[in-house]
Amino acid sequence: MPTTATAAPPTTALTGPERDVLYAIGCGLTDAEIATALAVPEHAVAGHLGRILATLGLRDRAAAIVHAFDCGLVTPGHGPRGQVAGPVPRTTVRRPTAPVPEPWLRICVLGPLRAWRAGQPVDLGPVRQQAVLAALALCPDRAVSRHELLDGVWGMEPPLGNVVPVYIYRLRKILHTGDRPDWVIRRDQCGYRLVGGAVEVDVARMEELVTAAGAAERACDLAEAVRACSRALDLFRGEPLAGLPGPLAELERLRLTERRITLVQRKAGWQLRLGRNADAIAELSALAAAQPLNEPVAALLMRALHRSGRQAEALAVFDRTRRRLGDDLGVLPSEMLRQTHRTVLRGDRGA
Repeated sequence: MPTTATAAPPTTALTGPERDVLYAIGCGLTDAEIATALAVPEHAVAGHLGRILATLGLRDRAAAIVHAFDCGLVTPGHGPRGQVAGPVPRTTVRRPTAPVPEPWLRICVLGPLRAWRAGQPVDLGPVRQQAVLAALALCPDRAVSRHELLDGVWGMEPPLGNVVPVYIYRLRKILHTGDRPDWVIRRDQCGYRLVGGAVEVDVARMEELVTAAGAAERACDLAEAVRACSRALDLFRGEPLAGLPGPLAELERLRLTERRITLVQRKAGWQLRLGRNADAIAELSALAAAQPLNEPVAALLMRALHRSGRQAEALAVFDRTRRRLGDDLGVLPSEMLRQTHRTVLRGDRGA
């Protein structure tokens, strides 16, 4: 497993001409364009690039481009391409002049990975590159190191080259807009992170709604708890992170799927307390069909059916679940499910 590369020396280790060349490379200029802009022979540009790579410990030109962005020499949409008649200006670190007033990029992971920039869908590139973005979106409060990205996206099959900075560079180009020079993805000493306030991630919104539902329950406003939970569930658009490779995506698929199941159960419980048995039955029936071995879901569905006077259907749910447990897992129903079965047989609708 490759390890995270050590941080490159700062650009202050470069000479003035070398910094100018690195700036121009980061802006996407060719050696010929750089030679014209700096009024030097083209072979001198190649010599500067060689010394830049050696001084900063970089592998190739692509890594130099990434480093130019990471260290703040270049910001997207503000390079000299198309204005190379004069010398390349001395490089200065550009910072956003004002915070982003509202999220302009939305990333959705509660289904196949999708992104919208200013309301328009974005092509996020190959699946491994998408998986890198998903890893950042799932860790909104901290930086993710290269080593974590390698482990999470490639697992036991690491890439041959140092592709993480290249994928980050491509994602930055894809996700920025010309009138917003600030990065969507920033790098610090710990790794890469999404810029807070610039990006809205659906899973974060889902958790906000879940928190609101819990607060409503504590305030004894079950109707509001159901509404907030419904809005959280509406954010799911299928299997989370569908089709993305790597151990991280697989673990998050399982976690988020379980999160959704738990939310359906909580919502159904509130609906039953409100007497909305039919609503609870509809959602629990769909969930039980998708999760035929989930005993808590089966028990809750049995309770909802029984409270609606549908004892035969409740008993049928038990029989169906018992058979699936035996056929698929070779186990008997749990005590919890058997207790629910006994309650239905007794006809005790208040349980």
